[in-house]
Formats: sequence, C-alpha cells, structure tokens
Amino acid sequence: MSDFLRKFGVTKSAVQDRLSSAHNESHSQPPPSYQRPPPLLPYWTADFNAASSVSREWRHELGDNGWGNNELQNYTDTTRNSFFSADEQGRQCLVLRAIADDTHLTSARLTSRMTLGRDRGYLSARITAPSARGIWPAFWLLPEEPFSWPTDGEVDIMESWNGERTNHSCLHWGHYNGPDHDKHRVVQTPVSSLDQSIGIQYGFAWDQSSGKLLWYIHGRPVMRAKIPAGTRKMADFQIKLNIAMGGNVVQGQRPQNGTYDMVVHEVGMFEGPPGGWSTFENHWHSTPEGHTI
Repeated sequence: MSDFLRKFGVTKSAVQDRLSSAHNESHSQPPPSYQRPPPLLPYWTADFNAASSVSREWRHELGDNGWGNNELQNYTDTTRNSFFSADEQGRQCLVLRAIADDTHLTSARLTSRMTLGRDRGYLSARITAPSARGIWPAFWLLPEEPFSWPTDGEVDIMESWNGERTNHSCLHWGHYNGPDHDKHRVVQTPVSSLDQSIGIQYGFAWDQSSGKLLWYIHGRPVMRAKIPAGTRKMADFQIKLNIAMGGNVVQGQRPQNGTYDMVVHEVGMFEGPPGGWSTFENHWHSTPEGHTI
C-alpha cells in the first residue's frame, strides 16, 4: 500500500486495471474456513493489554496530507481511532477505527516498533477487516526509517478496497518500468468472509539466504516471489496497519457516514512457517509466482 506512487507518476488505481484479468487465473477458489495453524515458536507477539497504551508497541503516523493517493482521512493518535478491546470470544485485541461523518474523516495508521529482526521467519496476523465502499484497510511492511522508496521495497500482505472482498498480495520493489518491471508481483485472492468476526489468518514467510518469499491465507500459500538483488534486508522491515478512506485506489468513492473497524485479533513473528522450512520448500515449488504489473 504505497504512499509514494504519485511521485513516480503511477497510482494504484491506474495499476489496478492492468491486474484484474491476470491475477485471478490461479486463485479462483476462496480460501478454506478458518482453522488455527499448528503451534509455532514465536520470537515476538504483540501485547494487546488494555491496561497499557497502544503507543507502547506501535508508533502512530499522523496527518491528512493525502498520503500520495489523494486520500481523505486524517490519521490521529486518539483513542477514538485506535484502542484495545475484547473481541467476540472475549480475547483482547487491537482495534483501528475509521470514522466518517459529514465534515470529518478520521482513522489510524500504526507502525510496529519491532522489526522483523532476522534473516528468515514467518509473520502472521488474524484480522477482521472492514469491507465497504470508499474503505481501504491494509496489513503491510515497509523498511525501518530512513528508507528510500521504491528501491528499498514494500510488501502488502492484506489489502482490500471498495467492498470487493478480494485480497491483494503484493511485492513492490523498484520503479514500474525498465529493468525494475519484474520486481513487482501481485496476486488477487477472493476472500468472501473478509469481515467475519473470527478473522482471517494472513501470513508471510521470508528466507533472506535463498531469496524466497511466500504469502499465505489461512495457512495456504497463495503467492511466491523472489527478493530482487541489492534491496533492503527483510530484517529491517516493520509492520504497518491502517484504514485509508477515499482517494485514487477506491476510484474517488467517499465512504458513507459511520464507523469502520479493523480488528487485529493477534499478530506475531515466528521461527518458521506452518509445517516448518521443509514444507516451505515444498510450497515454494507448488505455489504460483505473482504476476508482474
């Protein structure tokens, strides 16, 4: 979910039309119903403790500057837009709330203070995402600041917009032309239950030494890609969580008045992906490569 596309004369709304037909070829079936993956050894899990502040583990990014895509929301650090709560199972969770009324649109954009921190691992989050016209929730990665976009890269694990109930797994690295063209990889996966209360499990595995990346939904790999040579190390990347409203990506649609919640039930970094690294290798050979933009 790039904030910088406009600098290079490219917006995701322009790219979207080029993606629509190609990206559904290998992923016409929705992912299976949610089942908790086998236990993995975490080296970091987010602490959703209602007695503490969201800002303890997450940095709020602030402003209403359009974020490179003519977005309408003002990102705040108030407890109206980001807070801890209990989900329907009574478990503590993190809530990002976008609020639209006739005069103001406010939301939250959070960056983890924790980086991926190692050369290989698995990042997983269970998220209930809002799905509506003019709404664009995302769970993604950018390198720790300072960084240079687009050469340092971007990984989109979950993003969906305009109520389409389609997840976009994306790798953005480099510009959109010349020798950088093939660095961009995208797959669209139908997720009809995107906003179900129990959440959807999204995952991302990386192995710096082999240069292999895999994206998962409910433990099923949906896209593979190679890390382009000479780019920022995956260990430097941080988690981004946000809900954007309006702008180019949603084709200028303004959301209806109301509240739109993105519920993060759990998020953690693990020693390995579901099934371990031998299963990762098997998945690598059987998972379709992301389509170029």
